[in-house]
Amino acid sequence: MAQVMLQAQKRQILGRKVKALRKAGTLPASVYGKKVKSLPVQVQAVDFDKVFAATGETGIIQLKIEKEKETRPVLAKNRQKDPVTDKIIHIDFHQVDLKEKVTVAIPIETAGESPAVKEKSAVLVMVLDEVKVEALPQDLPEKFVVDISGLKEFNESILVKDLKVDRQKVKMLADEGETVVMVQQPKEEVEKQPPSVEAEAVPVEGEAEIKTQGEGKEPPQEKKEENQKKEG
Repeated sequence: MAQVMLQAQKRQILGRKVKALRKAGTLPASVYGKKVKSLPVQVQAVDFDKVFAATGETGIIQLKIEKEKETRPVLAKNRQKDPVTDKIIHIDFHQVDLKEKVTVAIPIETAGESPAVKEKSAVLVMVLDEVKVEALPQDLPEKFVVDISGLKEFNESILVKDLKVDRQKVKMLADEGETVVMVQQPKEEVEKQPPSVEAEAVPVEGEAEIKTQGEGKEPPQEKKEENQKKEG
């Protein structure tokens, strides 16, 4: 990623008085880092917006502080925004050593269109919108772009292991098997079916009559007397 320059001045105005700086188009900031003494600085808000649009939080900014001979390699971190206007009101510059690895959360974006979403009304679920990596500052990717045009069926997904990056330079700190984005079948309301009523057992026509005819009846009297004579 190309490195860009940003001019800065040491800041003398501190505390609540920085409101005057913001009204004048100046953005209060601070520089911090490992073995670096914290330093309040200020930059032009317009200049910072242009630089940040090119670098984001992962690109190196060469911060040129007035009266300092060397530029400072920094990453733009911890942007504080006004809750009403959404404008940046303060920024932290993390000064890094270009020879030491840093841990940074890299944003994830999608590209293309999923056939499952377009043709089957599937729901696209973004499980991760960023992933942490470890790398030298100059090797940090600006962002990860995942192509979702290959997601054609329900429950298909793209995993961390599918993110394209030179893993010899960039170490993924997330589980390689973790899901980044997936498509799911839309949840449909299950219509409640009324409980089925079991039909009462109906006797076969004529069965009851056949069963009762002669059932429990004694044989005729003449038949009884004839049987008694034979037995005697």
